[in-house]
Amino acid sequence: MLIAQFNFICKASKIISIMALVLSAVFAASQVQAEQQAPDFTLKSKDSGNIRLSEQRGNIVLVNFWASWCGPCRDELPEMEALYQEYQDMGFEILAVNVDDDESKADVLLSDIEVSFPVLFDSAGDVSKLYDVNAMPTTVMIDRDGNQRLIHLGYRAGDEKKYEKAIKILMRE
Repeated sequence: MLIAQFNFICKASKIISIMALVLSAVFAASQVQAEQQAPDFTLKSKDSGNIRLSEQRGNIVLVNFWASWCGPCRDELPEMEALYQEYQDMGFEILAVNVDDDESKADVLLSDIEVSFPVLFDSAGDVSKLYDVNAMPTTVMIDRDGNQRLIHLGYRAGDEKKYEKAIKILMRE
């Protein structure tokens, strides 16, 4: 009887350890993390010529990679607009990087969902590769010194609260 209980406890302990490891990895993926320099890029903007990330130094920048075919991206854009309206006067910027191969696809979506932050086009996918984007949407939060501080894959209702928390933390630094 004691051996059976001991074996059960050992198996349960291994399962708990594995679950803790997986949960910590998932949790770490959307937290304000240690500093890593964000790769610089320049992309064509929908409204105002080219925009270069390094020109945003001094601002907190949320770079959001999205596509017109992505349902969660459609849901997220209005939430991004709300964040932008709330924090843009406090040194916060959003760069929405569209990854469609044809800019007109983004224009169709943006005729339904109006945003006031810059929309950039990465039709060739170069910047997406630079940031190792493999999920839609992918959000990267960059601090005032140009360091990546949060990477978040996907979108579910309520994720914007994580972004807002990160913005507030970075504003206090």
